[in-house]
Amino acid sequence: MQLEGKVALVTGGASGIGRATALLLASEGARVVVSDVNVDGGEETTRLIHQSNGGAMFVKADVSKAAEVEAMVTLLMDTYGRLDCAINNAGVGGTMTPTDKYTEEEWDFVMGINLKGVWLCMKYEIPAMLKTGGAIVNVASAAGLVGFRYNSAYAASKHGVIGLTRSAALEYARKGIRVNAVCPGFTQTPMVEAMETLNPKMTEATINAIPMRRLGTPEEIAQSVLWLCSDASSFVTGHALAIDGGTVVQ
Repeated sequence: MQLEGKVALVTGGASGIGRATALLLASEGARVVVSDVNVDGGEETTRLIHQSNGGAMFVKADVSKAAEVEAMVTLLMDTYGRLDCAINNAGVGGTMTPTDKYTEEEWDFVMGINLKGVWLCMKYEIPAMLKTGGAIVNVASAAGLVGFRYNSAYAASKHGVIGLTRSAALEYARKGIRVNAVCPGFTQTPMVEAMETLNPKMTEATINAIPMRRLGTPEEIAQSVLWLCSDASSFVTGHALAIDGGTVVQ
């Protein structure tokens, strides 16, 4: 029960890494606020937590819209009175296309959720944490550490998340707030499954590019998020943790 008595927020909690993280944090004693634009998926995550006798509530919010993020954090604070852990996980993959073929609308869509969304969440999470301290974990990507051909917007947004994470970590290191990022490699999530549907040969090529020769699981990423939220990582801030089967060190 590493998070007993604590309150956690997980954006993008309707499926994949977000759902696995919400379930794990709840199993470790946290009361979890699950957020997503996918109402059915988000409510299913909270149902699964309740089924295991955990505490959870669902809040629909689009992280690219300031008013919705502010309302989400306000509701959380009105309900629980504190915020100890914030996992900014909501994200989109974007279009797989060469850089010169990317449309401005698609670029803005990816940046609005993946980068602006993380900034907006932190903008409202940090003031809520200043009284008690806390841990923020931003979900970046291995594509935030290296280039990612045919998806420049996604790679640029995730590089931005790491820069934002490191900057905020320096700003709040003496104020009791730790800010870190996890950088998952290819993980068996709906986003990756959608890529497989578009190009079935991509799965084999992707696995062959991973030194461990397999995809990660959402539960493996969640375990690292838990560690960064817990007191076990109390001297860790500003770190971007690659969880990718060795991909970025090749």
